[in-house]
Amino acid sequence: MIKEIRRAKESDINGILKLLSQVLEVHAAIRPDLFITGKTKYTAEELSKLVKDDERPIYVAVDETDVIGYAFCMIEKIDPTNCSVGRKELYLDDLCVDESVRGADVARGIFEYVKEESVRLECNYITLNVWDGNIAAQKFYEKMGMKPRKTMMELRRDK
Repeated sequence: MIKEIRRAKESDINGILKLLSQVLEVHAAIRPDLFITGKTKYTAEELSKLVKDDERPIYVAVDETDVIGYAFCMIEKIDPTNCSVGRKELYLDDLCVDESVRGADVARGIFEYVKEESVRLECNYITLNVWDGNIAAQKFYEKMGMKPRKTMMELRRDK
């Protein structure tokens, strides 16, 4: 199934865009008040810049022909304050697996690769956000050993 997991290249952009479209539809179904169906988080031009940005690495899982999964990450350096310690975190901004291969351990492979990268990059933590209502993602990350750090709450003023 997975031929390799590696840093994304320019040649991966079309495959990444296909998956960005899939993940946006998941989010739009959960929160249509926030996400516009039929769109993607990034354009091809934006992705062209991102694949070269060492502070925002994108990792891809590829099979023999195409991108079947990705992880968008950000390296965050948090300076110490009067009441908190300094640290370096690898923020997992987005992880998606092509809907045709979900359940085939592609997500696990990508997550394990991100864990290895966090060690190589000397990060103290891997962090991420999961949309409330995305139960499958929440269960997956818990299975990977992640635990909630904090909960973001909201009060919708348009209701």
